Amino acid sequence: MKKKIAVVGGSFTSESDISKNSALQVSGMIDKNQYDVYTVFISHGDWMVQMPDGEFPIDKSDFSFTYKGEKINFDCVYNSIHGTPGEDGQMPGYWDLLGIPYTSCGVFAGSLTFNKYATKTFLKTFDVKTADAVLLRPWNEINVSDIVAKVGLPCFVKPNNGGSSFGVSKVKTEADMIPAIEKAFGEDTEVIIERFVKGTEVSVGAYEVEDGVHVLPITEIRTKNEFFDYQAKYESGFSEEITPAELSDAITKACKAETARIYKCLGCFGICRVDFIITDSGELNFLEINTNPGMSKASIVPKQMRAEGLNEAEVFSAIIEHSIKARK
Repeated sequence: MKKKIAVVGGSFTSESDISKNSALQVSGMIDKNQYDVYTVFISHGDWMVQMPDGEFPIDKSDFSFTYKGEKINFDCVYNSIHGTPGEDGQMPGYWDLLGIPYTSCGVFAGSLTFNKYATKTFLKTFDVKTADAVLLRPWNEINVSDIVAKVGLPCFVKPNNGGSSFGVSKVKTEADMIPAIEKAFGEDTEVIIERFVKGTEVSVGAYEVEDGVHVLPITEIRTKNEFFDYQAKYESGFSEEITPAELSDAITKACKAETARIYKCLGCFGICRVDFIITDSGELNFLEINTNPGMSKASIVPKQMRAEGLNEAEVFSAIIEHSIKARK
């Protein structure tokens, strides 16, 4: 009998539509000869399984659903939720309580990595190089001069918990700081302001299966915009993603090794993507980690899989089987 896999997408944030697209793409890439695959979309309201003849509600008491009189329980969840509640540890905690294996980071790693400032602070204890940053909460008094003294100009202002570059600004003058902070607070209750590091931006996918952490080919990101913003990520013609990146063998080796080290330091699970800035001197600066990266055909990680000659269905099967074995 084939195992039943729920591929879950959606979100409680601005990333909902992107996440749904990822879930549909993953559902299409998983081997149907090996698994029965069900796509589930979640929102603040109902959680619905997408079936050919309509939508059917998830029973939140046990994450099952009933179809044509049959109660269907899942053997594993492929977590493709971007943002809250799937990437920040909330849904993993729920699945842990129900005893359902899932393919993403656990509660601690999800909560930690969803918080950009906490991740940077944590990784500094492992001697990971990362840019100076300031954290703001709504009750903090904002002194622009003090912020600039700590991080300099230009700098980046971002929601501290979030993704897909929603609410992100590159600030070049003190006059632009407050509007950028207000924009970021429109997406999150915390704002991180980060020193700008000049160099080459790269992104590196990694996942763990039975034989250890596998690091994918590196992607160099070249954007026509000020930075790799929402438009550059999701609209054609605004960025170029070069896989494998045009880097020296030494830097490639160092970047892959640091990606694997960060993955282990953070206690990651499943497919993650680590972003760096490589300075002209060859120094690696950690930017952030995405623990539920986009998985459409045009997304970075699937491109890296194809660049290595991997079969996507086989990768997903290995991740699912590893998740079931490790979390049963």
